[in-house]
Amino acid sequence: MKIKVNGKEKKLDLNQDNALLSKTLESMGYKPNTVVVELNNLIVNSKKWDDVIIKDGDKLEIVSIVGGG
Repeated sequence: MKIKVNGKEKKLDLNQDNALLSKTLESMGYKPNTVVVELNNLIVNSKKWDDVIIKDGDKLEIVSIVGGG
């Protein structure tokens, strides 16, 4: 499956049937409590990541949260 992540095309080895957003992020090495995710121009609440299915051609924008002072 091909998707765009932060403007770059990425090929993922995920089944169309089980391509949950949570599994997709995990396969790319992102930790759920450190990112905000936008799917096709809509921010997805992290509580819904297990319900959202990624489809071929989707666009993800992933922003890492960085703490500091």
